[in-house]
Amino acid sequence: MPTSENTAENAAENTAEAPAEADERLRRPARTRTFQLGELRVSYVADGAVGLKPRGWLPAATESDWVAYADHLDERGHLVASVGALLVEHGDRALLIDAGFGPRTSPDDPGNPLIGALRSGRLLGGLDRLGRAPEAIEAVAFTHLHGDHLGWAWNPAPGSSEPAFTRAAYLFGEPEWEQRHLAASHGATEEVLAVLAPKVRRLTDGEEVFPGVRALVRPGHTVGHVTYEITSGGERLLAFGDAMHSPVQVTHPEWSAAVDHDPGVAAEYRHWLVGELTEPGTLGFGIHFADVVFGRAERDSQGRTVWAPLP
Repeated sequence: MPTSENTAENAAENTAEAPAEADERLRRPARTRTFQLGELRVSYVADGAVGLKPRGWLPAATESDWVAYADHLDERGHLVASVGALLVEHGDRALLIDAGFGPRTSPDDPGNPLIGALRSGRLLGGLDRLGRAPEAIEAVAFTHLHGDHLGWAWNPAPGSSEPAFTRAAYLFGEPEWEQRHLAASHGATEEVLAVLAPKVRRLTDGEEVFPGVRALVRPGHTVGHVTYEITSGGERLLAFGDAMHSPVQVTHPEWSAAVDHDPGVAAEYRHWLVGELTEPGTLGFGIHFADVVFGRAERDSQGRTVWAPLP
């Protein structure tokens, strides 16, 4: 079993949770969480959060579905989507998976059917609190080319004209980078790509990118979306990026996001992924899963497959 560690941000959360606390985690942004996976230290690093408008984001879900899942909605009726990154450390070495949204704030636009208010920009401070300098990160491995995963890889660091990850290679699935023009409307503009390009290295399916970390190129959400399989000490963690945006999709993998490049392929992959997450010794990392980013899939008392978050 993974061993949890306290951080200054969540030192009081290492005890058993009351039901009310567990429900509250579904409606708040994720806090920094760290645990030991064999020889690897794994940490969620928060950058911020964005509201997802449920009827627009998951169009196959009905109004009555959201009545049933009201415990997942905040006071505005939105899904809380955390934005951040996954830090994987092996001794003195460090890998970052995704890079947050960067320094951005925007209010809710009632005319936008998909997203609500956005606030981000905390990731570099989170790395500092974890004792990891950005320049010490050897690679940033991206799940895909959307703006909420690229932020600090192209935005200048505070007080600098350059991004903070000065030594890092930028890793993308080969099909994702080859067809990068498809992500232009999702934040991968020419300006952003020009900053990324000199540092990019393309990944092939199954390639090891860091000790115990393997890239699985699995299209659906985008043409070259990558799940990172992290294995150590007999445990496996699947960092599945935007294959799922909310814990409700563990129960309903047929619900594709409005922004999925190929909704049918995305749904097929989610069905496979949920099956993997029920396997013994397998955990999942849902980067947008409110404050329940780490967990596994389990059967509940009604026989449904549900997301069971780590404490």
